[in-house]
Amino acid sequence: MTKINSVISLISQLKKTKIRPTINKRMKEFEKIKTKKAIFKELCFCILTANSSAEKCIKIQKEINDGFFYLNEKKLSKKLSDLGYRFPNTRAKYIIEARKKIKELIKAINLCKKGNNKKARELREWLVKNIKGLGMKESSHFLRNIGYKNLAIIDFHIVDFLVKNKIIKENKNLTKEKYLEIEEILKKIANKTNLSLGELDLYIWYLETEKVLK
Repeated sequence: MTKINSVISLISQLKKTKIRPTINKRMKEFEKIKTKKAIFKELCFCILTANSSAEKCIKIQKEINDGFFYLNEKKLSKKLSDLGYRFPNTRAKYIIEARKKIKELIKAINLCKKGNNKKARELREWLVKNIKGLGMKESSHFLRNIGYKNLAIIDFHIVDFLVKNKIIKENKNLTKEKYLEIEEILKKIANKTNLSLGELDLYIWYLETEKVLK
């Protein structure tokens, strides 16, 4: 049995456990994020998650809530700082700049049907180029969290999982080329386990952390 087949078997077994309905529920929750406000708050969450704990950012997102729409940069930075966020000034600036592009963002999303994988990749490229604070991982994370299922969210949990299972070699410099290369590997695993890349991410996250977040 090859190393990738071993992982396919592991994920397939996990699908038979009680975690499956939890992950299915979470994926359905992502599909419900459709309003401009909900989409922008998810964008802010993903801007905040870079080099930060997802759990902490979930709490911050809930605490600030609609404040992402009306707080000025200084007040938003202070709020982030008060909530114990590590990079309050930089991320407050990114969020304020992203706020100016809400109309462009919604227009770009509306032009991309959720089942069109090519368009989803193009939308990811648009996000990387136009929204400061979003790289390939954060853009993929944002899109998964608003219902686009077939982009890989390659963070250190995913990389560690693949390294531990000897599918890839450890590489701390995750270039765009390397990101896309790993995405293809994950796509093979997703296809063999009858999962979308978005679902696969949650299964691997659970294997690594015993948690299902977002």
